Amino acid sequence: MDRNLVLKPSAIMSICLIFIIGSIILSIPLYFGFLAGIVLTSTVLYKSGYHMREIYETSVSALKDVKRLLIVILFIGATTSIWLASGVVPTIMYYGFTYMEGVNFLLAVFLITSVVSYFLGTAIGTISTVGISLSGIGLSIGIPHNLMVGVLVSGAFIADKISPLSGLVNLGMTTVNRNYKELFKSMIITLIPAIAATSVIYFIIGSSYIAKTENLIIYKQAIQEGFNTSPALFILPAVILILSISGLDSLKTFSIGIGVGAILSIIFQQESLLSIIKALIFGYRGNTPSEELNRLLLSGGMISMIEAIFIVAGAYLLIKLFEKGNVLVPLMDKLVYGINNKMSLIGRTGLISILMTVATCDQTSGIILPGTILQEKYKELKLDNAVLARTIFDTGVIVAPLMPWNINSFLIKPVMGITAAQYAPFAVLCIVCPLITMLVSYFQYRNS
Repeated sequence: MDRNLVLKPSAIMSICLIFIIGSIILSIPLYFGFLAGIVLTSTVLYKSGYHMREIYETSVSALKDVKRLLIVILFIGATTSIWLASGVVPTIMYYGFTYMEGVNFLLAVFLITSVVSYFLGTAIGTISTVGISLSGIGLSIGIPHNLMVGVLVSGAFIADKISPLSGLVNLGMTTVNRNYKELFKSMIITLIPAIAATSVIYFIIGSSYIAKTENLIIYKQAIQEGFNTSPALFILPAVILILSISGLDSLKTFSIGIGVGAILSIIFQQESLLSIIKALIFGYRGNTPSEELNRLLLSGGMISMIEAIFIVAGAYLLIKLFEKGNVLVPLMDKLVYGINNKMSLIGRTGLISILMTVATCDQTSGIILPGTILQEKYKELKLDNAVLARTIFDTGVIVAPLMPWNINSFLIKPVMGITAAQYAPFAVLCIVCPLITMLVSYFQYRNS
């Protein structure tokens, strides 16, 4: 049976992107854009000779593959609420206020978030836990929310780029057949200057936002009146960190974290089991004398993640339909054509990885497709696969949260309350990484 597509792959992807971007521009729920892309792609596959049963089975398979992630997304919403209800976030803020005076908070947040994300191994997990606390402190001293979130995203996505606990990093190692030591030695060459450049920029910007003593005192008093704070509440972040480092999968880590948080809520804040369940599902709002502080101590719970679930499910389903119709490979072949030197190969690798991440709304394709297809070319030009992995993670992986239609952006929005378009200009690390990897590669291979 002839399975030649009745519509060119480039046309299919272009129209789907128009649907998705159009939804953003018109302020239509983004899952409608994905739904339109799914209908279009399914129709093209059917008209091209694919049976409806094949399309149906592909769709079911996609939803099965993403089921675990969808549960994790719900647990992220619950985790945000339990960190508030237990008093963990207010406690971190309280002690943060104590040691903050005179500190360049933006630079401190970037470095703290970078370290935490490396050990947690998850960018979204970092943002939805310690990120909430740091964001609250930042807002209380007058740092604009979009700037604050941009700094958090920069630090948090260190996890996706280089953490040995990251699922994406492990996927990259498997794809290019290199171990973590080999990847780390290659990645650190570009990561150090990227972190240094980002730190300098945040230090300069952060010099304009130094906390004032009188404001800190007011917030500390409000927290004390609304919550029972205690160093013992740091048990919850410690549990999350230990479980992550131990290699426990994210679903179990979040589950245990929610359970520990519920116990702490009962012990320290005298919350009832019913109020905890309500907070987990419907969200939580702080109850302090300061209305301004209450607006910071706010979460939407599991219910706030429903839209993100629809969008993520739609994105994965669309990717699977692309794979079924062999939509992506012909585009890859065109992009690879004509490469004849190391510098152009690295440049093309970055371009392909970014395009795949942009087009499929997910970092996975941006890793697997260039990581698989370009290996032969890297061997031909005598470049190690560790350089291939480095380039992919410095481009397609790290820029993902800058795209308003990317899965990562969908997950950040309900946690932080703003879109990628608002925080992207301030996610400095995600912007400088592709530039630095190209600059470093130029000096390494300009004569090759």
